[in-house]
Amino acid sequence: MTIVYAHRGARVELPENTMPAFRRALELGADALEIDCHMTKDGVVVVSHDPTGERMAGVNRAIKDESFASVREWDVARGFHPKAGAPPLEGDARFRVPELAEVLADLPDVFLNIDAKQEEPDMVPALLRVIRAHDATQRVRLASFSDKNLRRIRRLRYEGETSLGPQEIAMVRALPEALLRRMKLVGKRAQIPRKQGPITLDTRSFITKCHALGIGVDYWTINDPEEAMELSRRGADGVVTDDSRAIIPALASTKT
Repeated sequence: MTIVYAHRGARVELPENTMPAFRRALELGADALEIDCHMTKDGVVVVSHDPTGERMAGVNRAIKDESFASVREWDVARGFHPKAGAPPLEGDARFRVPELAEVLADLPDVFLNIDAKQEEPDMVPALLRVIRAHDATQRVRLASFSDKNLRRIRRLRYEGETSLGPQEIAMVRALPEALLRRMKLVGKRAQIPRKQGPITLDTRSFITKCHALGIGVDYWTINDPEEAMELSRRGADGVVTDDSRAIIPALASTKT
């Protein structure tokens, strides 16, 4: 079965990485949420893709330089552009940047795939503290485009699952399976685009190789139902999508 990760929530319908967007994605039937984290200057881990508020809130200040109280005042609906046909936002509702603790507390049974974005200052200890405080290590997979962050997460003995970092994915693609088995890779998920420059990553052979190594394969960002169905047929374990409304029924049709 190919699972659906709601990329920043139901972000074609509601402002991304907000509690309403998360709840809406779950209402639509998403299996998990794919979210991003940064840390404020007073050490609060918050959910945001960007390091600043410029794109979503019209505030050209870095999260790492602001207090949580300041970031909490940002209205991230300002940069929201709904998909054609999506219902308008209700009234003058403001959409806030949530702290990770809020997400973990309010959605206690939901699996989260968290992209640890910020490298400096080091957010990893604070990130792990929040996850552990909510007894959520078994439902939070930590990922990052930063190999440095992933090494730090593992050095601090995170009890949950981690994804492969960019260097590890490159090794899986380039090295023979026998050598990779001896290396005993720690990451349990390859989360990748279909193509990276000229390199194709969505072949059956690559997926099969990952599976032989005990590595699941998720593809991002898949918003076309036909693409999602084709990846499922090739053996993909998950797809990360902005549009759960379109992708979930498409994948359900492949199960019949």
